[in-house]
This record gives sequence, C-alpha cells and structure tokens, in this order.
Amino acid sequence: MKTLKVDVAVIGAGTAGLVAYRAAKAAGASAAIIEGGDYGTTCARVGCMPSKLLIAAADAAHAVGKAPDFGIHVDGGIRIDGRAVMDRVRRERDRFVGFVLREVQDIPGAERIRGHARFVDDHTLAVADHTWVESKSIVIATGSRADFPDSFKDLGERLIISDDVFDWTDLPKAVAVIGPGIIGLELGQALHRLGVRVAVLGQGGRVGAISDPQIRAYALATFGEEFALEPDAQIAYMRRHGERVAIGRTGPNGRSEIEYFDYALAATGRAPNIKGIGLENTTLKLDAKGVPSFDPRTARTTSAEGASPIFIAGDAGNFIPLLHEAVDEGRIAGGNAARFALGEQVTPGLRRAPIAIVFTDPQIGIVGSGFHSMKPGTFATGQVSFEEQSRARMMLKNKGLLNVYGDFATGRFLGAEMLAPAAEHLAHLLSWSLQNEMTPAQMLDMPLYHPVVEEGMRAALRELDLKLRAAQIDVSKAT
Repeated sequence: MKTLKVDVAVIGAGTAGLVAYRAAKAAGASAAIIEGGDYGTTCARVGCMPSKLLIAAADAAHAVGKAPDFGIHVDGGIRIDGRAVMDRVRRERDRFVGFVLREVQDIPGAERIRGHARFVDDHTLAVADHTWVESKSIVIATGSRADFPDSFKDLGERLIISDDVFDWTDLPKAVAVIGPGIIGLELGQALHRLGVRVAVLGQGGRVGAISDPQIRAYALATFGEEFALEPDAQIAYMRRHGERVAIGRTGPNGRSEIEYFDYALAATGRAPNIKGIGLENTTLKLDAKGVPSFDPRTARTTSAEGASPIFIAGDAGNFIPLLHEAVDEGRIAGGNAARFALGEQVTPGLRRAPIAIVFTDPQIGIVGSGFHSMKPGTFATGQVSFEEQSRARMMLKNKGLLNVYGDFATGRFLGAEMLAPAAEHLAHLLSWSLQNEMTPAQMLDMPLYHPVVEEGMRAALRELDLKLRAAQIDVSKAT
C-alpha cells in the first residue's frame, strides 16, 4: 500500500465533503478527499433536484386539470406520457450531476482517492487495499442512506426507496408510500397527480415535519381530499403477491381490506452512513445509534481523550439533514479541521435560523425549532387562513393555514409552522426575521406589495403583536 500524508483528510465527496475539502484548502492546509461510491451528491442524484423535477411535472398536470375552473377548457382531456415524464426527469437529473462531476474533476488527481475508507486510528485511514492516509485531522462526511425495517426486505424487488424512483423509465399504475414524512408526502402527491394510484400510509399520526396540532389537522384534511393519506394506518401485513405487493389493513371505515400495488416505496427515514468505517478503532464517544457526539458550533467530535482531531459534517452527523445545513457544516468542519492541523484555535461557525420546506401543494414551511420545542404558556400565536386571502383566491391556491409564534418574555418572534401557497417564500422572510431577532412590531414595519400572498403573513403578525402587547400591559398592571 502507498502512503499519503496530508493535513486534512475528508471522507466522502458529497455536498458536505466537497465544501469541507475546499474550506480546508482555503485555510492553507493540504487536503485529500476520499470517495467509495459514485461521484455526485445525494441532492443532485437522488434527492432535492430529481424530486423537484418530478414535482414540477406533477404541478403542470394539475394546473391543466384546474384550467376549467378559470373558464379555460382543454379539449380531449389530459394525457400523461409516463415515459416522457421520466425521460425529462432523468435527463435533467444527469445534467445536475454533471455539474458536480465537473467540480470533482477540478480537484487535482493526487488529492482524489477512490475506495472505501476505514479508520485505523484517530489520524490514519486505510483506503481499500491501496492507500494509507495519514493526516493531522479528519472530516467525516459520509452522508446518509435510506433506512427501513428489515421486515420490508421480504418484498424483494417490489420494495423501492426514493432513489429508485428516478431511474424509472415509465410510471407504474399503483404505489404504496410507507411513511408520510417529507419524502413520502412530496413523492406521494407528485405520483398521484401524474396518474398513479397512491396510498400514503404511516404510523403515529405524523404529517411531514409539522408539530403544531392545528396545522397538522389542516394538512391532513387538505391532502386527504386529494389522495389516500392515513398517517396512523392500521397495517396488519405487507407481503409479496406475485409481481405486486399486498397490504392488509383496517380501513377508515373500520373494515379489513386488502389493496394491491406495483411497489411499496419505503419513505421511513434516512440513517447516517457510519457503519463499516472503523469508528470502533477511534477514541470517539458514540451515541446510542453509533453516531459520534459532536459540537454543532464547531463540528468537532467528542473524544474520550480530550481534544479530538476528527470533525463531522452533513447527514453523517444526523443533526439537520438539509442541503443548506450540509454546506454550512462542511465549511465549519473543513475550516476547523485545517485550523486544528495547523495548530490554530478551533472557532464556532455561523449556524443559521432553522428553516424547512416541503414542496407539496400547498407547501409546508417550518421556521424555528418548531411548535413542539416551545413551552406552553410562554408564547402567543397569531394565525391566518389563506382561504379568503385575495391573491391566493385569484390563483385558485386558497388553501392554507399559518401560525406565527412570539415570546411573552422578550416580545420577539420565535418561528412559524404553515401549510400555505408559496410557503417557500413566506418561510424565507420569516426565517430572516428570526435570525435578526426581530419583534412582530418590527416585522410589520417591513414593506409588502399588494396584492401578494405575503399579505396573509402580515395579518397573522398583527394578531401576534396585539397578543404580545396585551400580555405586556397585564404584566405592567400586576407590578
């Protein structure tokens, strides 16, 4: 085996890994990046980009179906060409992957190592059977993989994960989506709108990332009007039936029923890719799931021997598995790994206000840590419905509910949960306000055009501001 000595070794050439490598180099360290699989990020290959391509096709089909409500009629009805839909998804997906591949090719060949990396100790990696990498610090950026119960494996090739969808050459007739989380809702609704018979089934009542009971109930009712959604399905069994999947469950009517699907799509979450990389050979402290403990501010892991030379970024850390977070974490991890290697002080990086968006229709938006993180009695809520909001009604997008939260003690805006038209834009405005520690009164001073969907946000903020002011008056009277 040949030996390579560098300041920083990065395991994984996904989004976080590539950013970490560039950050280490920018900080003046020598670096190498190791990849055991195909180049091309999860986002570009099987994540955010191809899923949004499928959703865009579904939205186009849905818009044609809604045209008669505007007085516009398309003779002959809608014909969805599944092969053409998936051909465009794959072509555009490959184009996005091509951008990433070109970025990888710009890395000097001597600093790109192919093969599975495994820890020998805190400073040494064995890559396949050909390279020994010795480094002063290491960044783990191995990403994540789809995770599902072992019992699902009995379905054989009738079981698929979201990654598999984007390699289809045609659309199937029927798909059971197991898991009404972000991936399950996005793909389930998109496939339904493209003419696939869909049932989205879950356990525990979860709907996307929503934790506010009012928003969850509204989302369940709204999506349930369009496609079969049972977030707490009573599934008795799920088994292979020839070239189909048979699912037996107790239906909403209380009767036992069996339904057949071409595939079962497991959308039951993702797990960090940390197995098989030799973490047991390090001094790292691992949590109950085997993930290294780390400080999100510095991306530095916790070692049983004190200052750790190992950093972690992206989905491997299982902290906030979103692309923009992976970019930030890669930058923090790579920069701090370089500083450690060069004998400099490790420093906290910028962690932005939490924001999450689900590209359903209506969209789901979560700003801040979520309703579930707030202590009852410490916050007020302002609410608006989009059913009568002028711009939303003009576009026939008048479905939605927005709750905004404010802290009684400080008067500051705390976050929001919503099912709303254009939630991707509303959530950004609200997240910027949260990061700037604004009060609802200060947010109301910001400009809004007319007529826009964002005016609905103003109505919710007005209600929130009134409640916070009233609480302050009550406290003043009491004292």
